[in-house]
Amino acid sequence: MFKEIREDINSVFERDPAARNVMEIIFCYPGLHALWIYRVAHWFWVNEFYFLGRFTSHLGRFLTGVEIHPGAKIGKKFFIDHGMGVVIGETAEIGNNVTLYHGVTLGGVTWDKVKRHPTLEDNVVIGSGSKVLGPFTVGKGAKIGSNSVVVKEVPENATVVGIPGRVVMSQEKQSESRPDLEHGKLPDPEAKAISCLFDQIRELERKYATLAEEHAELKKRLDNAQQ
Repeated sequence: MFKEIREDINSVFERDPAARNVMEIIFCYPGLHALWIYRVAHWFWVNEFYFLGRFTSHLGRFLTGVEIHPGAKIGKKFFIDHGMGVVIGETAEIGNNVTLYHGVTLGGVTWDKVKRHPTLEDNVVIGSGSKVLGPFTVGKGAKIGSNSVVVKEVPENATVVGIPGRVVMSQEKQSESRPDLEHGKLPDPEAKAISCLFDQIRELERKYATLAEEHAELKKRLDNAQQ
């Protein structure tokens, strides 16, 4: 237990440059509090004290603004930055060294009592406001940009952005152990598409101007010939 607590605290130091000391992390990080409360609720759940598990989870939601169902499975070095508005469903599975920002939802798309929430493999990073909906897998090292809505499988080391989420970058496995948090550098497919449209419009305008000049020259020659 103490080893896990140390790992949790070290994860905050590694992924939040605002963290200054251990006391600040222990008392001022709701994402960390939510994780610790989840572990208690999960113990009740797996030992079939279902009401106590749900009630403990409910208290955690009230205190932290983070809702983690006690039936979810969460690995080591899990980090929720800021925390408010994060929702993790019952059948969600989260690997090691995963990072979620505020407003992330790991949700389901069916009322059937089956596996209905996503599985996040190791080293996944999900940006603020993103929704990952359905019983599919987000591969190791994948990144999901802020406010994306992902409804299908994400390959390993891929970058997904947009609504619905689309893979805009796929790269080799990175050697760094720390997650890449620079969401501002993610590609923008809409901006790229608009830029391509503008390029095409400019090319069409150039061709039109050339044709207009040729037409005017041809008309002038015809007029001269008629005279």
